Amino acid sequence: MIFVTVGTHEQPFNRLVEYIDKLVEKGAIKEEVIMQIGYSTYEPKHCKSDKLIPYQQMVKNVQDARIVITHGGPASFIMPLQFGKIPVVVPRQKKFNEHVNDHQLEFSEEVAKRQKNIIVVEDIESLEKVICDYEKLCANLNDGVLSNNAKFNEEFKKIVDSLF
Repeated sequence: MIFVTVGTHEQPFNRLVEYIDKLVEKGAIKEEVIMQIGYSTYEPKHCKSDKLIPYQQMVKNVQDARIVITHGGPASFIMPLQFGKIPVVVPRQKKFNEHVNDHQLEFSEEVAKRQKNIIVVEDIESLEKVICDYEKLCANLNDGVLSNNAKFNEEFKKIVDSLF
């Protein structure tokens, strides 16, 4: 299953919602797709969708999904990282009237560069290839959230293991 979330920003994100729906229509995506479409005005015809989804259902959808596709809001792409998944991030862009500026694009690109744990798709036309090559792309990235706690625990475990 592929889960798509566009968050709760009041501007529509029709570009992503419609593109995914068209990929399902033409058979490029053969698995089930569930979308949280927020204030998008395009209504998917080939995917399950809801405007808003309760938090616990969002968590379940993220956990169950093979691929999670999000907008560039940090809360949306951090959730899949918390479950060890590498999200595909399609930032909202000002030139498409999806946001007031390009902060999602700038932030997502910086996270991808520094953390190497998200896949950023700036050009929607490349999304189909990213979905097809998802596992291969993920193999070259860090999985999950890079955190000092996780690193500390890993190093501490090595020390403890060496004592026995």
